[in-house]
Amino acid sequence: MSSLSFFQTLATLLWQLGPVLGVGIVLFGAAAIMRRRLGLVGHAMRNPVGLIGLVLVVFWVLVGLMAPVLVTQDPLLQITEMKNALPASRLTLPDGTTVTYLLGGDVLGRDVFSRALAGAREVLMIAPPAAALAYMVGIALGLPAGYFGGAFDAVVAFFANALLSFPVILLFFLLVSPEVRESAIPAGIAAVLFVLPALFLTAAVNSRLFVAPRRRNWVLGLLLAFIAWLVAGVVFDADPFGIVALDPNILNVFVAVAFINAPTVFRIVRGATMDLRGRDYVQAALTRGEGPWYIMCWEILPNARGPLIVDFCLRIGYTTILLGALGFFGLAVSPESPDWGSTINEGRRMMTIFPHIAMVPSLCLVSFVLGLNLLANALREESMRD
Repeated sequence: MSSLSFFQTLATLLWQLGPVLGVGIVLFGAAAIMRRRLGLVGHAMRNPVGLIGLVLVVFWVLVGLMAPVLVTQDPLLQITEMKNALPASRLTLPDGTTVTYLLGGDVLGRDVFSRALAGAREVLMIAPPAAALAYMVGIALGLPAGYFGGAFDAVVAFFANALLSFPVILLFFLLVSPEVRESAIPAGIAAVLFVLPALFLTAAVNSRLFVAPRRRNWVLGLLLAFIAWLVAGVVFDADPFGIVALDPNILNVFVAVAFINAPTVFRIVRGATMDLRGRDYVQAALTRGEGPWYIMCWEILPNARGPLIVDFCLRIGYTTILLGALGFFGLAVSPESPDWGSTINEGRRMMTIFPHIAMVPSLCLVSFVLGLNLLANALREESMRD
């Protein structure tokens, strides 16, 4: 076994990450040109803190998307000779091929660099989509609760507060326990979570295109067909085209994340709606004869986008931390999963001897969450200026 020099290792790392750096430069160049059209995000790019956060977030998003191309080894490949190998280790196999572990090997002889990149893909598969679904559910319930009030508001607020009163981490572990995972509970919760956004989007489109029935019917038909396709693939693993499918373990985690985050989003949307429903533009819409769903979806919701975008960024960060905790306690999507939490747990026992095994995924997790927090902070400052 041999090793690369520091500069050789650095050059190889940059070469492996070259596609990410190239695409990132193109994206930020285009964003700089079109900054005024990007709204709140474009304004946040003027803030050095926001720009740093955006760079970190975009970097990890691109890494997650390109992970299959970027990895140097199969994340599950075990090479006995590379157990606990130090960074920049190189080994020539009996068949003449040479493998290089740029950031070292773990306790089972797997490439730490490749597992860190694959871990980013695991995070992107769950955290942003689950946070988006939680937001759709929270908006679908929070808008009418805050606008109409009354019994509907009282009932939904009661259940939301009841869920929020339960310790989050314990509720999360309860939902991903093997007993619950093997039952029909995850599929049932997922179906309900998808139905609520479907009803909300139907009401939003109908209120917007009510005066153009032919166009409205086409849009609603395509929208409902798309949602039905997602539900069939994600919830029931019955996609007729074989494109959308989720492993039962991933579905369980996905449902748990969305279910836990939805009550908090509901409270945020409900509070914003109660604050905005008395504004002048709402009264002007009422004077024009607009219906309540039009006012909620096309008058109140767009004017509440600033705080919601900020909280969405923070919520992805919270979800990433929850996923890391889940993997750390051995409740990851699969035993051999390269997610950052599982990798940290596997390497923590060797921290005093081989710290790189746990340090690499820890830095990945910290940098991604830090980027989200910095971006959210810049977005908050810009939204307050508006």
